[in-house]
Amino acid sequence: MSDTTDTETTASHDEAGRNANRSTTPGSEGFKEFIGTGWAERTDVLPPLRAQAPFAAERRARLSALHRGTRLIVPAGDVKQRSNDTDYAFRAHSAFAHLTGWESDSEPGAVLVLEPTADGHDATVYFRERAGRDSEEFYANPAIGEFWIGARPSLEQVASELGLAARDLSAFGDVIAAVDTETLVVREADPAITEKVDHARIRFAAERALSTNASDGAFSVEFGSDHEPDAALARDLSELRLVKDEFEIAEMRAAIEATRRGFGDVLSELPRIIAEERGERLIEGVFFTRARLDGNDVGYGSIAAAGPHATILHWTRNDGPVVPGDLVLLDAGVELDSYYTADITRTFPVNGTFSPVQRAVYEAVREAADAAFAVARPGAIFREVHAAAMTVIAAKTAEWGFLPVSAEESLRPENQFHRRYMVHGTSHHLGIDVHDCAQARRDFYLDGVLEPGMVFTIEPGLYFQPDDLSVPAEFRGIGVRIEDDVLVTADGVENLSAAFPRTADEVEAWVRSAL
Repeated sequence: MSDTTDTETTASHDEAGRNANRSTTPGSEGFKEFIGTGWAERTDVLPPLRAQAPFAAERRARLSALHRGTRLIVPAGDVKQRSNDTDYAFRAHSAFAHLTGWESDSEPGAVLVLEPTADGHDATVYFRERAGRDSEEFYANPAIGEFWIGARPSLEQVASELGLAARDLSAFGDVIAAVDTETLVVREADPAITEKVDHARIRFAAERALSTNASDGAFSVEFGSDHEPDAALARDLSELRLVKDEFEIAEMRAAIEATRRGFGDVLSELPRIIAEERGERLIEGVFFTRARLDGNDVGYGSIAAAGPHATILHWTRNDGPVVPGDLVLLDAGVELDSYYTADITRTFPVNGTFSPVQRAVYEAVREAADAAFAVARPGAIFREVHAAAMTVIAAKTAEWGFLPVSAEESLRPENQFHRRYMVHGTSHHLGIDVHDCAQARRDFYLDGVLEPGMVFTIEPGLYFQPDDLSVPAEFRGIGVRIEDDVLVTADGVENLSAAFPRTADEVEAWVRSAL
């Protein structure tokens, strides 16, 4: 990459400070005048309204109804340092993206403000307006200068595309100045903004107490604390995503289809993958290529677990070989430019044929998944999906003689011996986050009632660690998970990932077709 030592002190994120001793950027007035002139006039075209903009407006309206009279601040967040003057790829906070429709092309440091009015809220997005080519920012700021990172949008372009009022970030100071004790902020999104809001709320409380009576200044917050009203906002934002709208469901379908193509890409490279010393890395890389071609990124760190690595639930080191005779557990999902992500797992035999024990374990997991599918329907309780899968897991592990008690006894809350071989849950909500709606209340999530429009995973598994002496030797080192993404419909669930092979016979045929 180009050397970012050529910076001036105008660079954001302290990049200039990190590289001041190496900078060779000319500072003469002659250079500044020369580089700031002679550019063709830029003609900005206002883009049409995004397809997701009306849906984002409806989401804001629903949030507004929950917080009448309260100023709401939802930052996109800023870039995060990877090393010295290099940063991780920016990803806007999910709540900001959900409420604005500004996703993979959003600007670091942007902030959505919902300002209370008599009948709801006025929404404004603040971000740093691009500087002209006659400014030092253009050529000397590698964080935001267009010479370094390419064209950036104007306020008018963003307003046109999102259907939102847009203002320069310099005006956000007026919002901070108006902060009162009722103002709420998404605390985790941007720590610097959260600190400013905390200071402003404490200042407002102190001024009110001094001007009236100390008993009127009940507001308090410790810096870095959770602050219960802010936590309630985060909760509401999570619960807002429990039922997906039409746009979100269409994006989920597209993400799953892109993921299916990614799995196919991996299988087509199996001969090369097997030949590599770190074949798991090649699986990861092949899938990542599809994610970048069809979307924004992977939705989470891909799990490419071959052989005994498949017994490690979140194996993301992906540095092992892929050996014929072993199984590969591939847990991966493409994240679209809208941030909606799939989350699919398939376990397949490297050589295209399950051994008898591998097949027994695989089909046991599939039977558990089928049991979960059978109970998932509107009106069911979310945790019942997990319970149905666990009934099968307990029955199978008892049948194989792995439990110290019967399946029925193991299922009792005080026992749960079968969970040794599957410690994770069977389902989680899915959407703009891979573990979506995570801050929703238990009554709305684990104990919540399934409704049409909900999207979640069904992903039972069995994992027999290589050194687990509670199972026969032939089971040790086998890990199997089958994960599908489902949509609750009016009368059941639709398997959105039905195009992926599921039975042992289908999986074998799938792999053999690629060898």
